[in-house]
Amino acid sequence: MKHSTTPQTRRGHRGGPARRIGRTLALVLPVVLVLSGTLAVTRVNWTGSPSGSVLAASDVSAAEAPAEPAAQAPQDVLRDQLMTELQHKNPGVVLTHLQQAVNGHPSLARHCGSLARALGKAAVRIYGASRAQSYARPVCDTAFASGVLAAHT
Repeated sequence: MKHSTTPQTRRGHRGGPARRIGRTLALVLPVVLVLSGTLAVTRVNWTGSPSGSVLAASDVSAAEAPAEPAAQAPQDVLRDQLMTELQHKNPGVVLTHLQQAVNGHPSLARHCGSLARALGKAAVRIYGASRAQSYARPVCDTAFASGVLAAHT
């Protein structure tokens, strides 16, 4: 009986180029998606004025800032509530409350991804990457998991 000296996997197949490409994509694709989303958000005109120029937050001088703080947007209020809740409860409970808030107020759906990513980043600071990742689930298209990944890398 002749024995082969080539390394084989459990199924008897060697790891070919397709497997290596698949592994590379599995590692690189989430990072690319997070970065492309971050870059897209930086190009949004958040000022509300119809001007064509996009300013970075650091470009606005203190003199141009409003004297009185304006009322917070609903998504900012929800973010603050969820971040406070994350200090006292596990991320699973907080993600459930995020999903309930989005279900109750459909106008928050477009902010769900950014809220879940922010929760993921905060969960890494509080619980560490592995424990935070254990709470990930498909709330807002797995944005929580991408927040954990962004904070861990």
